[in-house]
Amino acid sequence: MNAELIRIGDDIVAMHAVVTDEGITLIDAGLPGDRRILQQALAAAGRRPEDIRGVVLTHGDSDHIGIAEWLRTEYDVPTFVHEADAGRAQGEKTPGASGGAMRLGPALQFFAAALRRGGMRTKHLGAVRTMRDGDVLDLPGSPEIIGLPGHSPGSVAIRVPAVDAIFVGDALTTRHVLNGSTDVQLGPFSDAPEQTPESLERLRDLPERSIVVGHGPIFHGTAAEMIAARKR
Repeated sequence: MNAELIRIGDDIVAMHAVVTDEGITLIDAGLPGDRRILQQALAAAGRRPEDIRGVVLTHGDSDHIGIAEWLRTEYDVPTFVHEADAGRAQGEKTPGASGGAMRLGPALQFFAAALRRGGMRTKHLGAVRTMRDGDVLDLPGSPEIIGLPGHSPGSVAIRVPAVDAIFVGDALTTRHVLNGSTDVQLGPFSDAPEQTPESLERLRDLPERSIVVGHGPIFHGTAAEMIAARKR
């Protein structure tokens, strides 16, 4: 299978397209104002939103579901989310979680980017398809779902061997959105951060060499190497 990974967005908030001959799987869906950057990125690859076969969410937070409802209503693209985060993606209220240490410059940059890209206009999903740990979805790239609870109850890693990548959402970050730190560390605003290190151990023996986070640059190395690099 010919497959290519396209990064859409930036190190503040990113989504990713797995582009294959059979169509596209979108991993996460950015912010509500990201329609144009998605269309531009797909056009540069000779594709269109109509080629997207499904959106797969690493978790149900508002900065990951952004344009999913637009894709569902405009193009009949289904969104897949772990059953434990289905309510979150559909607007269920969640407990607040601490973001940790903050520096003014990086925090302002994050909030400004969120405002510019429609972060105050969250569109929760009207319908979702639920998935579970161990599922291999019938979508381009055959994404494999690995439960990764901690950041949220339904956080998952999405393994796509076709592009040599594992997507870990906000379980880990390589650019802390509130203080700008580029250390490998647990993502902020986690519901149960003490659970995440144990969850990450499920990835340790996987061979893929691109670990894709929701915020920050891609980590080029294995999951074991990223776990070893994590700031304690």
